[in-house]
Amino acid sequence: MIFMNRAEKNRFSCKQVVFQGLSVPEPDGMLAGYAAIIQAYDLQVPMPDMLAMISSRHKRYQQDCWIVYTVRHQPAASLAAHLTFALRYEGVDLSVLKALFKVLKPGELETIILNEPTGKFSRRLWFFCEWLMDKRLNLPDTSVSNFVDALDGRLQYPGPATPSRRHRVRNNLPGVKDFCPLIRRTPKLEMLIETRLDEKVKALLGRVHPDILARAAAFLLLKDSKASYAIEGERVVHHRVERWGRAIGQAGQQRLTAEELMRLQEIVIEDRRFTNMGWRTEGGFVGVHDRGTNIPVPDHISARWQDVVTLINGLTETSHRLSGSDYDPVLSATLIAFGFVFIHPFEDGNGRIHRYLIHHVLAEMGFCPAGLVFPVSAAILEHIDTYRQTLEAYAKSRLLFMDWKPTLSGNVEVQNDTIDMYRYFDATRQAEFLYDCVRHTVQQILPEEVHYLACHDQMRVFVDMHFDMPDKLIETLIGFLRQGKGKLSKRARAREFNALTEEEVASLENRYADLFLSDGD
Repeated sequence: MIFMNRAEKNRFSCKQVVFQGLSVPEPDGMLAGYAAIIQAYDLQVPMPDMLAMISSRHKRYQQDCWIVYTVRHQPAASLAAHLTFALRYEGVDLSVLKALFKVLKPGELETIILNEPTGKFSRRLWFFCEWLMDKRLNLPDTSVSNFVDALDGRLQYPGPATPSRRHRVRNNLPGVKDFCPLIRRTPKLEMLIETRLDEKVKALLGRVHPDILARAAAFLLLKDSKASYAIEGERVVHHRVERWGRAIGQAGQQRLTAEELMRLQEIVIEDRRFTNMGWRTEGGFVGVHDRGTNIPVPDHISARWQDVVTLINGLTETSHRLSGSDYDPVLSATLIAFGFVFIHPFEDGNGRIHRYLIHHVLAEMGFCPAGLVFPVSAAILEHIDTYRQTLEAYAKSRLLFMDWKPTLSGNVEVQNDTIDMYRYFDATRQAEFLYDCVRHTVQQILPEEVHYLACHDQMRVFVDMHFDMPDKLIETLIGFLRQGKGKLSKRARAREFNALTEEEVASLENRYADLFLSDGD
């Protein structure tokens, strides 16, 4: 039974036309779940990606970021009822829960739990409070025998489970207290996971001659390294690309630790005269400076430098927790790689290490065959605008809750406690983006590269059979044909290949078209 007092009833009975700057779908509707709790307690937290409200109509629907429920779903006007609604229909939002637990009066949560001491929702709330706050409530261990999952696997993707006997709750959160982003189940992610892209990669490469596969692996390694520099807007310098490519080739071989991350930064930053290496010892941001005042105009503010060690230790511990589990590799890569870049622990090199971590997790969890670098940076580069939007979706919603001031050196100094913004966030949008990139890689980039190399070999055989041409010149010929989309340019025919007759040029162009262009290449 849920009890409520008059003040609590008034707190949860207000209708909203606008919520946190967002228009609600129905002006006469009622906020529910996390939205109602945030409003009632004035919690200073980033808005959940999805919000709930109760409609006056008998229709359940979704509009923008709102899921609208029917009157029969309406919770009672009490904190207990809205918490139960949130856990039942919206899943777990650790950021909101922790902010709530901080402002509740002493004994308030104990009262809610004691009203239903054996209930699955009250036991989950009890577990979350003690797990998040690292503080034992004044309650005896539960006497029930059955266990309930902390995370509802129908709403969010659960991690490996460990029992909490005090609450009779299976802790199936994917992360640890110091770093635990969550991912909601969505139709898009369910569809992508069901396609079993890892099996398609192995099936594709299993049909490829080992020699072609080895050459494809070498090319893709270089391709991904170049793409990672291009994403950062940096000039591609050959020896730096090769150096970083060698590092990518080691992905998945070393256990992820703080020391390993620092080693990677040393590989990324070749000239260290102008960069303070290691963890930041001051604030950080991504953005520009005002031309007149030199005041920072941030698009993203990094985690406070005082929080970096805690967050990175949590991130690496989460990586270890997931690496030996059956958690989906692409989702795992999302949590670790995007979590890292949001924290931004280094002064420089964060972006490339962020994309390296995608390689690392996919390789460590066996998503792709050993020895093959999955060219995800190349796919990201082809979807660069969406990539930036995906990063901004996280950053912009958090800037509103950061109290910062500019420093004399043109940096930022964060004044308030922001650590929970970096360890508890919804990574669903990032997961959908990364899965799209993985699908693009599996269905387009890998097959195209394998196809090109196979056709390239056949073209070389054809040239060898009909012409006595040095290897270097054969490569030049194929390169010119590729540049001309199957046609040899007038310049090439007048210079390097002026010895070829019209008939010979036609035969080369026809053979190239048969091999490379017949499937629309």
